[in-house]
Amino acid sequence: MTKNRLYYVYIMTNTYNTVLYTGVTNNLVRRLKEHRNCIFTNAFTSRYNIHKLVWYEIYPYIEDAIAREKQIKGGSRMKKIELIEKTNKDWHNLQPF
Repeated sequence: MTKNRLYYVYIMTNTYNTVLYTGVTNNLVRRLKEHRNCIFTNAFTSRYNIHKLVWYEIYPYIEDAIAREKQIKGGSRMKKIELIEKTNKDWHNLQPF
């Protein structure tokens, strides 16, 4: 029997909402902790102090999640802002911890 997994496409930002980062993961809580704790010190999120989750979507298939991530990354900053503000107008931190 295969374990059902979920895949997350997410957008994070810094304290002042000036830098956006889009990623994909199969474990959102773990990945957010890695970002918050700067596990990868030379990573983009560490260098720009990106710790605030402002948007995410859930997918049952990794192929769909990766396609969505590429679509978002290929879009303009304005498109990303519109996407965030559809569900999180005030850019609250959506992290569950």
